[in-house]
Amino acid sequence: MQAPFTTLAEFRDLLTQMPAPDADATAGATDRNSQLTKPPGALGRLEDLAVWYAGWRADPRPRVAAPQVVIFAGNHGVCAQGVSAFPAEVTAQMVANFEHGGAAINQLSKAAGARMDVHALSLDTPTADFTQAPAMTEAEVVSALQTGWEAVDPQADLLVTGEMGIGNTTVAAALAAALFGGTGADWAGRGTGVDDAGLARKIAAVDAGLALHDIADPLSALRCLGGREIAAMVGAMAAARVLRIPVILDGFICSAAAGVLRRLHPDALDHMVAGHLSVEGAHQRLLDALGKVPLLSLGLRLGEGSGAALAISILKAAVDCHSGMATFSEAGVSDT
Repeated sequence: MQAPFTTLAEFRDLLTQMPAPDADATAGATDRNSQLTKPPGALGRLEDLAVWYAGWRADPRPRVAAPQVVIFAGNHGVCAQGVSAFPAEVTAQMVANFEHGGAAINQLSKAAGARMDVHALSLDTPTADFTQAPAMTEAEVVSALQTGWEAVDPQADLLVTGEMGIGNTTVAAALAAALFGGTGADWAGRGTGVDDAGLARKIAAVDAGLALHDIADPLSALRCLGGREIAAMVGAMAAARVLRIPVILDGFICSAAAGVLRRLHPDALDHMVAGHLSVEGAHQRLLDALGKVPLLSLGLRLGEGSGAALAISILKAAVDCHSGMATFSEAGVSDT
């Protein structure tokens, strides 16, 4: 689906016209849930997930049949500050691994029955070092948003966005601080495993970026501090909303991308659930800021969309129970 915007102002305007869940489907799903052969509330949060999904798909008895996992990759100029345990060349190497089916996200997507796509964004041209200059021009961030928007398959019925980009936990920490307040020490974690000196460099880089740029506006924060893959995730999440495709959020970096939309519009994340809680230190704080409770907490810190892809099976199970179970009348079971 071609992106219907060519400027940040046009993208911002789109977010004021976002669809809401279908009220009739939500009501129908709620009514069906009350008649299923189980005690009220016995399936706990699975019941809420099924009704939520039904509303966004405008179907009181839906199925999850065509999930899509989209991985975006980008490189970051802030790596010049020594913020990562790995060199930037690893980004391209991991993209090749994705394309050849060798990464964890390939296996998790396959296990969930999800189509997986990979989009590398100008890996040979990293964003600018945000401690020295804005990470992207408006044209660059708009291009990344468009890539994300156009990557979403309109026939998908569930979306996971993942990322790959050496240095992007630093970028996500800076973006989270700009969006929700605080300093580098509040948001920067060890990412891929930096030592104490590396963590100190990450904190210093975040604080330098916050001090240098005008970050009051969420899209300005994305342009000045973000990365192409993070902007692409923002674009994909927004496109999913227009298409009424529910989204499962991944970890810290993906949640920082969602934070841009949350700050632009208070209801912008209503079509999203949090797939998991990462062990990246500030992820819980970020989920709290987004108002999201994770489905899983398994000690993951891989990125790539891995935790969200794993959570596809949870959502599928919720929807299958809702749509596949018999009602009391269908089963001939007394409900009194």
